[in-house]
Amino acid sequence: MNLLTQMEQSISKMPEQYKNMSHDELNHLITSIKQNLGNDLFLPGHHYQKEEVMNHADARGDSLQLAQLSANTTAKHIVFCGVHFMAETADILSEDHQSVYLPDLRAGCSMADMADIKQTKVAWEELMKLFGDTILPMTYVNSTAAIKSFVGQHGGTTVTSSNAKRVMDWAFTQKERLLFLPDQHLGRNTAYDLGIPLDQMAVWDPILETLIYEGNLTDIKVILWKGHCSVHENFTEHNIQQVREQHQDMAIIVHPECRREVVELSDYNGSTKYIIDTIEGAPSGSKWAIGTEMNLVKRLIKENPDKEIISLNPHMCPCLTMNRIDLAHLAWCLDSINQGLPVNQIKVNEDVSYYSKLALDRMLSL
Repeated sequence: MNLLTQMEQSISKMPEQYKNMSHDELNHLITSIKQNLGNDLFLPGHHYQKEEVMNHADARGDSLQLAQLSANTTAKHIVFCGVHFMAETADILSEDHQSVYLPDLRAGCSMADMADIKQTKVAWEELMKLFGDTILPMTYVNSTAAIKSFVGQHGGTTVTSSNAKRVMDWAFTQKERLLFLPDQHLGRNTAYDLGIPLDQMAVWDPILETLIYEGNLTDIKVILWKGHCSVHENFTEHNIQQVREQHQDMAIIVHPECRREVVELSDYNGSTKYIIDTIEGAPSGSKWAIGTEMNLVKRLIKENPDKEIISLNPHMCPCLTMNRIDLAHLAWCLDSINQGLPVNQIKVNEDVSYYSKLALDRMLSL
């Protein structure tokens, strides 16, 4: 069964009873099932989830952190409140007796979807013709299990936004060049921080199946996949200019999935954890404009009332795919487990899982 079919079934199969329940009824049902299942259930929630969902999470964090926490629990059932690639990673790292579920199979990641395995194989074949065996593939953990597996098979590794510089530094000890999937902005920002000039970075366009670069091919050190986060790419230089003009004493902090120009003009940049830690550790009365997903920004505003916090882009919407999971889908997923008829299980193919774990383990060993 392919993902599209699973997604269609996710939309059509949820019984009307959950759609028609009030928030109070859904909250009561979720709470009672959690109590009934006890330690057999673990419910991780990604930072970008809706507040109504996060209120029921047993842990909150970024995708890899939550996958690791899931694998280290004794829970038989892991209901991952995030997106598809995160649930895949949890399944890859979890034990055989553990099952992973995604409350709504429509919850995906536009960035991860910008690099599919067929496109990647085509790109690799063409790049081998151009550069020979001089390239090491790397993928952001925000990618499908199939991409992680491909990278693992070819000696490469995964990276997170927290460890990208350290892992990329290691990668350059392995091969002369790197192919970085699927987020060009994180790849560009990381390579630049390591001293790689922009004129030594090319972009692979998977739609046109071509390498975008002006210059001598032998000068290329990093090949960036033409992908991006649909949320972080919407922060602009104009947004920064407006904050500088309207809030002269406000610090700007952004995620490295933002464009190079935005990162360069900001005061700070770093992973979701870095952003959270920086805001929580900032002095009372400090002022911040944050360039990341809106649900997280709103949560930071609520949890840090002693600071003035705004979104770098006041017109930004929450991540649409992250917001697929709601109380109704969560209640349905939990109730199905409670009744012994679970739905929306995420199961990664054994071979894909093996090589994906290899890529993840290479990263973790660093």
